[in-house]
Parts: sequence; structure tokens; C-alpha cells
Amino acid sequence: MLGALGGPLGGCITQTYQRGYVVPEGALEQIPLGASQEQVLIVLGTPSTVATISGEVFYYISQRTEQTSFLPQKEVDRRVVAVYFDRSRKVERLANYGIKDGKIFDYISRTTPSGGQEQSMLGFMFRILRPSR
Repeated sequence: MLGALGGPLGGCITQTYQRGYVVPEGALEQIPLGASQEQVLIVLGTPSTVATISGEVFYYISQRTEQTSFLPQKEVDRRVVAVYFDRSRKVERLANYGIKDGKIFDYISRTTPSGGQEQSMLGFMFRILRPSR
């Protein structure tokens, strides 16, 4: 019985689609705290968007989906890399936000952000990247 099902499913092809910014391998390690905005632009390039609420933040946004043959696309990863600057435009903090267990999660500090303006902005970015159903 399993052999009969395995034959037709064996020809299924899974394709991966990457949208938005792809962080180059090792790029975040090249941005030390205190680095200038110019250094960040050289290493990471132009951000997807910039926020100026409570200081300046560069956001680099990406989404990865997979599609198996004729099935609809399924989101497998969503990331927002945030580079926070102080008033003198030096890097104050880096964060690599993603989705883990249905919650926004910072893969650098391994924490879930607390409530407030930052989470609202991140929540907005994650909602706009949600694929239409």
C-alpha cells in the first residue's frame, strides 16, 4: 500500500522562494557596536526600510517560502534584521528577528521583545510580509 502512494509522490518537486534581503554569511559579525551608519551601509547595503521613531533604525526584511508541485506556497521563515543607532549615528544594538513558535524572536540575543513601540513596528512588518491566503 505504501509503495503505491510513494510512486506518485516521488515525482513531487519542492521549490524554495526567497523574497527581500538576504543577509550575507558572516555579515552581522562585521558590524561591531559603535560602527558608523556608513560602515553598516557598506557591509549590508541599503535597508528595506528605515524608522526614525526613538532614534534611527535600519530594517532588512526577508521571507522564505516553499512550494511542493501543485500545492500552495507555505511560508517557512520570515526575518527582520534591525540595526539600532544612537543619536550620534553609531550602532547601539543589532537584532535578528524571526518567528519561533508563533512569536517574534531575536535570534542574536535569543529573547522575545517586550511590549511597546518596537514590538508594534516589528509586528507590523511581520504582518505585511504574511502571504495572502
